[in-house]
Amino acid sequence: MTDAQAPVLAEVRNRVGHLTLNRPAGLNALTLEMVRLLQGYLNDWSANSEVKAVVLRGNGDRAFCAGGDIRTLYDQHLAGDAQAIETFFAEEYALDLSIHAFPKPVIALMDGFVLGGGMGLAQGASLRILTERSKLGMPETGIGYFPDVGGSYFLPRLPGEMGLYLGITGTQVNTADALHLQLADLCIPSKRLAELDQVLDHINWENDSLDMALTALVSTDLPPTQLADLQPAIDLHFAQPTLSAIHQSLLEEIRPAYTGWAQSTVQLMDSRSPLAMAVTLELLRRGRGKSLEDCFAMELHLDRQWFNDGDIAEGVRALLVDKDKQPRWNPPSIGQLEPARVNAFFEGLS
Repeated sequence: MTDAQAPVLAEVRNRVGHLTLNRPAGLNALTLEMVRLLQGYLNDWSANSEVKAVVLRGNGDRAFCAGGDIRTLYDQHLAGDAQAIETFFAEEYALDLSIHAFPKPVIALMDGFVLGGGMGLAQGASLRILTERSKLGMPETGIGYFPDVGGSYFLPRLPGEMGLYLGITGTQVNTADALHLQLADLCIPSKRLAELDQVLDHINWENDSLDMALTALVSTDLPPTQLADLQPAIDLHFAQPTLSAIHQSLLEEIRPAYTGWAQSTVQLMDSRSPLAMAVTLELLRRGRGKSLEDCFAMELHLDRQWFNDGDIAEGVRALLVDKDKQPRWNPPSIGQLEPARVNAFFEGLS
């Protein structure tokens, strides 16, 4: 393997460490090897006084990172290798946590898709930069999983019930909505990303301000946010006590401004795993009162059971392996879900 074929590219220029996820054909989905490479570089640069900041990006213009390499985890599940699955999640979460705690600026260039594991990398960064091509989301319930990588921490801290809406439905947000929800800090047009590199290659870290240097690149020409107008309806429906109550509340929406959205949300929920949505609801509500470290620990606790007792194996089979797009969820509908089934995943948590 040549250096250019490595799954993570790394170089230091002008005292800036550049890390590039290098699986563009796979939308830069994270493998265990990539997690370990990223962690190793961050460990080295954290202790290196000659490195003043770190930039994290994805190769290509389609995705920063579209999540974890879930197909490999599926194959490990079929092989009965539960330890390999737990190792991946434990090390991925440790990497995400280290980005949150990194002692130097971390700049995440969130161009293209930023989904699942990509959100885990980016949300811990000190400066989260979007382009007009960015699409952010936690789509896990669509494959019978739950929002992890710290999602139980950052989603329930969004305004009102917005995080529960995004986590339960897996809805993706565009650049304007991501900025509105404070899931990112600023937008730079994709055509000006080369100028961003020029700024970083010439900045004087002793005298110049990074914020000031980036000001000229920031785009203010953004479409209006779509989610701001939906906030009252989202807060009403997703504050209901149970998943079935949320579903029923959406069915009963009659206000003209919200009926179309409510109907499409019901259709979306009807395509998701009922078990995954119900566990997500409980996970995010618990996460509101927990520290970041405790949220990662709670997610790992669920991971230890999920491939055997959750819906992810069936979701991956239907969407990524056989590609019939007809997952046989267990249970198949929200009304058939027993609360005890959901509560069992949380047993043993402090």
